[in-house]
Amino acid sequence: MIDLDWKQIVGLFIVAIPIACVTRTVIYEEVFREPREWCMNKSRLCRTLAARKFFYLFTCEYCFSHWVAAAFMAMTNFKLMYADFRGYVIAFFALVFVANAYLNLYSRLRVEITSEKKQIEAKEKEIEKIETEMQTETIGRHGADGH
Repeated sequence: MIDLDWKQIVGLFIVAIPIACVTRTVIYEEVFREPREWCMNKSRLCRTLAARKFFYLFTCEYCFSHWVAAAFMAMTNFKLMYADFRGYVIAFFALVFVANAYLNLYSRLRVEITSEKKQIEAKEKEIEKIETEMQTETIGRHGADGH
């Protein structure tokens, strides 16, 4: 029997937040750059396919989110819809999906914010250029009059 209530849905969206945060931090942030670069090299240079794929898991946002979701499920005993093993399977893939939706939303927001900052910088430079031209023009007129 399917047992799904609002608490499970809320739990899904709440538990996915730290999954997305941990995944983003490990895969993109500077604090993990050296281990990430080491894993990238290993994922290209290891002799066996299994070793290359293992190290790749620590460089891919989507892949790594599966491992983080599994860790959070182990910590929280989170299940969806069913009280048995099926609840774990459904919860696992639902958490990965929602966490990756959060990651994509965050990435999109960062792109928009960066784009807006660049537009503001361009407008500020244009204003500075116009102000400089106006000052030069004013100085040129005063200089021509002899003042």
